[in-house]
Amino acid sequence: MKSDNESTVSEFILLGIPIRAEDQAMYSALFLAMYLTTVLGNLLIILLIRLDPHLNTPMYFFLGHLAFTDMSLSSATAPKMLTNMLTHSHFISYAGCVSQVYFFTFLGSIDSFLLTSMAYDRYVAICHPLHYTIIMSQSLCVLLVFVSWTLSLANALVHTLLLACLSHFRNNTIPHYFCDLSALLKLSSSDTTVNEMAILLLGIVVITLPFICILVSYVHIGVTILKAPSIRGICKALSTCGSHLCVVSLYYGAIIGLYLVPSYNNNNSKDVIVSVMYGLVTPMLNPFIYSLRNRDMKGALRNILSRTK
Repeated sequence: MKSDNESTVSEFILLGIPIRAEDQAMYSALFLAMYLTTVLGNLLIILLIRLDPHLNTPMYFFLGHLAFTDMSLSSATAPKMLTNMLTHSHFISYAGCVSQVYFFTFLGSIDSFLLTSMAYDRYVAICHPLHYTIIMSQSLCVLLVFVSWTLSLANALVHTLLLACLSHFRNNTIPHYFCDLSALLKLSSSDTTVNEMAILLLGIVVITLPFICILVSYVHIGVTILKAPSIRGICKALSTCGSHLCVVSLYYGAIIGLYLVPSYNNNNSKDVIVSVMYGLVTPMLNPFIYSLRNRDMKGALRNILSRTK
């Protein structure tokens, strides 16, 4: 790191996950298995949706995009983490670090918007079933996905460009397993007021507003179910919305734990562990949630297997 006023860093040091040296091999194997499960599980969902005509519906259209972004979200951080653990080299280039910030922010934002689109789809299906095919047209689904990608692209681009404007860093050691934006801002000795304002304002657009929309959708769904209470109706609603609610709980639960629950004594271990939940565990669990709790997905898998035989 240069010491003049125009100093920049050419690389950062990732301290990684706080585990003992003698446990590195075991955790490396565990995280590798989790990453491979994430990739293969989400690829299986995409394949089933593409091959089974019964899954050509708006809900599975959104689910296919969610599976792709989850797989990509893990791929943005897990390969570098595994490489560092296996080679015992903790360096990452400045360009690689900025790229991690961009793709992690971009893909995480898409997840938020896609979950909101899926909640709206469930709202229309349960509250307005007679008009479902008219409202949830193919053009609307494509538009919702396009808007999700566009807003996420703009959000990630703003954060990345503002980060690239920071030229002064106290040191180049990041107490994390990937280049987390908040950790980088803590290292910077430049003025980060604009960056923090951008995080606050864009966080409202990307996280808070979609979460409110999801809550409003499920409030309407609950009211609709209570208006005509029946065991069959409740079971159908739970089977329809249960998988989505589980994924929403995992996604926003990790975000709340990461950004709203304070870390005591400046301990970064909590942030690292919650980030693992957000970036590795949740994308890995999504295929299991949608496969084990979804009759259509299990039927599609049986059809593909029988067709293969």
